[in-house]
Amino acid sequence: MYYHVHAELRTAHELGEELLRVAHRWQEPMLLHQAHHALGITTTDRGVFVDALGHLEQAVTLYAPAQHGAHLALSVYDTGVICRAFAAHNLWYLGYPDQAAQRNQEALALAQELAHPYSSAGTFGLAATCAALRREWHRAEERAEAVIALSREHSFSYFLAWGMIMRGWALSAQGRHDEGLAQLQQGLAAYRATGAAVLQTYWCVLLAEALSKAEQTEAGLRILDEALATISTSGEHRSEAELYRLRGELLQQTGSGGPYTTSGQSSPEACFQQALAIARQQQAKSLELRAATSLARLRQQQGKRAAARQLLALVYGWFTEGFDTVDLQEARVLLEVLA
Repeated sequence: MYYHVHAELRTAHELGEELLRVAHRWQEPMLLHQAHHALGITTTDRGVFVDALGHLEQAVTLYAPAQHGAHLALSVYDTGVICRAFAAHNLWYLGYPDQAAQRNQEALALAQELAHPYSSAGTFGLAATCAALRREWHRAEERAEAVIALSREHSFSYFLAWGMIMRGWALSAQGRHDEGLAQLQQGLAAYRATGAAVLQTYWCVLLAEALSKAEQTEAGLRILDEALATISTSGEHRSEAELYRLRGELLQQTGSGGPYTTSGQSSPEACFQQALAIARQQQAKSLELRAATSLARLRQQQGKRAAARQLLALVYGWFTEGFDTVDLQEARVLLEVLA
């Protein structure tokens, strides 16, 4: 990847912008591809999903398979593969889960064709994450196991840790709470040992979910608050809405508003409202749907059924695909209950 610690995200983005200016000046397709690739990745982590997708799709258009060796020389992995995989993430965030799955399959197919181990490990890792975003637990586990096997064969410590994190989360999501949490925590320790800090806020989302399922709610809340406290300095906003939404869910589990923390949100409703506002600002319709579903459930419990249905129906009605995904199915069931 282009950067490995939080403090370098802004620097990496600035370097990407400078590379794009140089590439336009020289009108060099390979440099243009690399610039859009770099900006697509950093802009994804900054949570600017529309711009990120634009950069990544530009990079895919400029990708020249005949120059595969040159791509590897510049980036270690094949950038055409990775851009497709990152595009899948952004398509999901923006509310297109079926298109995300299609882009993800394209990345996997290209990785198989190229048979470049490091590119394949990265693609499987991103594919596992894409499956997790779609809440496809079995597929996330399958992709994570592929990452682990390939990484052990080739001694890819970074992607081995990534695979362990994803497999641990998938096991926890499928009911194997203690085993899953243990492997997730082991993967996180291995990940930090590599010196990497990219995706730390997303890993905190997964860890908080697993802690909650293992009935360690207070520990989950501490993880979420620590993650929220780092965002202003790290600039990593891709998971910010989910951090607030999960905080609201975990506060509900405790049965109280909880202490006032660095997140500035002390009640479940305040957390859900903040998650909703951030998702809307990012145009992240999938995250908006999750936040609206959580808030609608809370309003249902408060006896505000009409307000709950109005809120959720507005977001649900925007979607044109992905109706077989867990998020949309849960929203539809709740709407039927509220009718």
